[in-house]
Amino acid sequence: MPMTSMSKRFSMVHSIKMPMPSSNGNGGGKPADFDHARWLFETKGTYGYGNALWPKNEHGGGGNTAGATSGFVGIEEPPNFGARCRRPLTRKTSVSQAILSPYRMLIAIRLVALGFFLAWRIRHPNPDAMWLWALSVTCEVWFAFSWLLDSLPKLCPVNRSCDLDVLADRFELPTARNPKGRSDLPGIDVFVSTADPEKEPPLVTANTILSILAADYPVEKLACYLSDDGGALLTFEALAETASFARTWVPFCRKHGVEPRCPESYFGQKRDFLKNKVRLDFVRERRKVKREYDEFKVRVNSLTEAIRRRSDAYNAGEELRARRRLQEEAVAAGGALGAAPLAETGAVKGTWMSDGSQWPGTWLTGATDHARGDHAGIIQAMLAPPTSEPVLGGVPAESGALIDTTGVDIRLPMLVYVSREKRPGYDHNKKAGAMNALVRTSAIMSNGPFILNLDCDHYVHNSAALREGMCYMLDRGGDRVCYVQFPQRFEGIDPNDRYANHNLVFFDVAMRAMDGLQGPMYVGTGCIFRRTALYGFSPPRATEHHGWLGRKKIKLFLRKPTTGKKTDRESEHESSSALMPKRFGSSATFVSSIPVAEYQGRLLQDMPGVHQGRPAGALAVPREPLDAATVGEAISVISCFYEEKTEWGRRIGWIYGSVTEDVVTGYRMHNRGWRSVYCVTRRDAFRGTAPINLTDRLHQVLRWATGSVEIFFSRNNALFATRRMKLLQRVAYFNVGMYPFTSMFLIVYCVLPAVSLFTGKFIVQHLSSTFLVFLLIITITLCLLALLEIKWSGITLHEWWRNEQFWVIGGTSAHPAAVLQGLLKVIAGVDISFTLTSKPGGADDGEEDTFAELYEVRWSFLMVPPVTIMMLNAVALAVGTARTLYSEFPQWSKLLGGAFFSFWVLCHLYPFAKGLLGRRGRVPTIVFVWSGLICMIVSLLWVYISPPAGARPGIGGFSF
Repeated sequence: MPMTSMSKRFSMVHSIKMPMPSSNGNGGGKPADFDHARWLFETKGTYGYGNALWPKNEHGGGGNTAGATSGFVGIEEPPNFGARCRRPLTRKTSVSQAILSPYRMLIAIRLVALGFFLAWRIRHPNPDAMWLWALSVTCEVWFAFSWLLDSLPKLCPVNRSCDLDVLADRFELPTARNPKGRSDLPGIDVFVSTADPEKEPPLVTANTILSILAADYPVEKLACYLSDDGGALLTFEALAETASFARTWVPFCRKHGVEPRCPESYFGQKRDFLKNKVRLDFVRERRKVKREYDEFKVRVNSLTEAIRRRSDAYNAGEELRARRRLQEEAVAAGGALGAAPLAETGAVKGTWMSDGSQWPGTWLTGATDHARGDHAGIIQAMLAPPTSEPVLGGVPAESGALIDTTGVDIRLPMLVYVSREKRPGYDHNKKAGAMNALVRTSAIMSNGPFILNLDCDHYVHNSAALREGMCYMLDRGGDRVCYVQFPQRFEGIDPNDRYANHNLVFFDVAMRAMDGLQGPMYVGTGCIFRRTALYGFSPPRATEHHGWLGRKKIKLFLRKPTTGKKTDRESEHESSSALMPKRFGSSATFVSSIPVAEYQGRLLQDMPGVHQGRPAGALAVPREPLDAATVGEAISVISCFYEEKTEWGRRIGWIYGSVTEDVVTGYRMHNRGWRSVYCVTRRDAFRGTAPINLTDRLHQVLRWATGSVEIFFSRNNALFATRRMKLLQRVAYFNVGMYPFTSMFLIVYCVLPAVSLFTGKFIVQHLSSTFLVFLLIITITLCLLALLEIKWSGITLHEWWRNEQFWVIGGTSAHPAAVLQGLLKVIAGVDISFTLTSKPGGADDGEEDTFAELYEVRWSFLMVPPVTIMMLNAVALAVGTARTLYSEFPQWSKLLGGAFFSFWVLCHLYPFAKGLLGRRGRVPTIVFVWSGLICMIVSLLWVYISPPAGARPGIGGFSF
């Protein structure tokens, strides 16, 4: 068999067999057989890795030299192929075939069983209730189609891991190009977005900012930007307080290596905080920092009242001066003293900053140029860019710090407050527009080639999360990765997770399965982007899928190696200087930052298979300092008219036009051929909050489902995807836009059991053995699939069941409302507006009130359908049981069939019913009014359509 180049390279073991002397003594005889056991004994060799003997200078000759091993001449230690700097940064492993193969087989078995079952159902109608049979068969066909869309993308789940030691050795060790050992890691710009300080408390945002500033990443390569879309002075001054407290908190975290680095979570955890702590001054310094943090919280919480009092004092002074001015003008005009009106002087009640100047953003009392949707753009660098060299602290007496920072780097990352300009008459595109403004601002001020975006209530729970995400961006093949998505984890959820707030079936099953295709979808927070991918550029390489089921693959090289004379046509089209202003806007500084960001985000050129990389040590250079001209240019790119006649929001940045702009943005990147990665860390990377109140949870699901309906009726529907998207990836995205429509069939199917019990009919004419066998096979395969999903995803059976329950709750309440709203927007052009989900302000309440919000019952029209369904099924169970018991010829089979499905519906809606009862069983009266009214209407309609047998007009029946 011919040897490959790799096998020749690794087949260099030299034989040490000695020739057997011939009978004539000339040594020309045939050598004796090699005694391998004797050789192992004499050389103390072993089988397995490390057995090969490597010759010096590619030959076995030579005398005894240093480095010879085991006494052999000409032999030296084998080269270290496992050097850390040469090892891969990441590793992808498939799920065990012992789990995955049965999982795939069960999907195929259930699919075949569903096909035979539906064929049998269609061929065996119920002549006694054709309408009931037709409705049930229609729903069952749709459910089978929906299940198939949900199951196909789960065929190839994968697991990933990374090696942070290799990352440090490759990018942070001294080299010939980087003799000082400065970090060669690319920069990361972190975006935090907030809009309303009343619903998103400043203390929550402050904790998120502190966790970012204390992250384990090179200080000079990290920059944090806070987008305040409300332009509130409260957020501005809270950020200033945060920057001040960070000078104590960040060095404390670095010195003692505390986790998590969000002070509210760190000081609130109940585990032993002394575990693995060996420094004698830890307890004393922790006590000091805890006291400083408590004072910091008091200062932040008192800012609202302080701003109001300050503004009232300044406004009173302004009003007094205005009165004096009017009186002086009146005296000068010859009028009597005091003739000027004193009640109305025309002085505007503004909001004042601590330095005595008026706040350019939103005032407490709205006014022209100072309202929530009408204010100037604001940029303020709270923390200046740090120096490239470490700055070590000292003892408190010398440095003025609260703790001893001797030998600790006290530098802080750059922190910038941004509030984009807003004017009436412009569509500001909500969160997507705010994120795009941050993209342009950060490109001018820091221009990190990678961007991490977080919601204001999602803090960094694992300080090494940024490094883990960069492993996937900087490893071989990482230049094709557009973003690294982290799973969302939540705190403050009730222990039973009544409304499936953790959503683990999505984050640990569906997203991990998509990671085995083309990558997970973008879910709005906890995601590291490649800046050039946000700019709308294509990946350097892509694959087009042609033929039946996309089995034929055509590789495209969209960015070929260049020599400076010729460029690839597509790359030339995308980077043409003539098209740049039309696509990106009129800022020359921003346009010039694009190739810089692309170059800094490249892989190292000494990696195997990299044709267009950067040399090692190219990023170990100091950052240029900020100046007034740079800040002025940054303010110009956040003006409300900058995006006019550009491609921002259409091809570049976050995509506009949908409530779920996150899913659309990720879809566009995958559609251009990019890949994404799902990074599940051992310690949760980020943690946030989720609404535990039933009404808030339903409105959150309503917003997501409405965005999915918008996607379905737009050109972002996966049916129109390009050939660069894999088939199963297209199926996954198509299911995102399709799943809300299942609610219409689900509502019908949840009402059918009650109708069956009321009428004494069933979906089949009689319970045959064939029907029961099919039902048993479908149910058993579903349970086995659930168990295998639990096995390979790591979730629990309780979490899976909670997800199933809330799927029915959401499908009978929020999803149908989303379908109606989406249709109204598409057909009638009715705009859809949503309010922000309120974030909990902190854990200051008592232990018994930790989950007080869970028991609050807030009326919403979304509650009417599930309450009605529960009441119908409960009444139907009683009616059906009574009819069967007192019937002359009881039909127990039909009662059992209807009762089984009614019980199935009630079990799934149990958390909803429990939520309606509240803490003490108090249900809003409006719930009973609406539900009773609807039940009465349905009952009257049913009696009108199907009057009781033997009823005579005017006696047992009625007419409208």
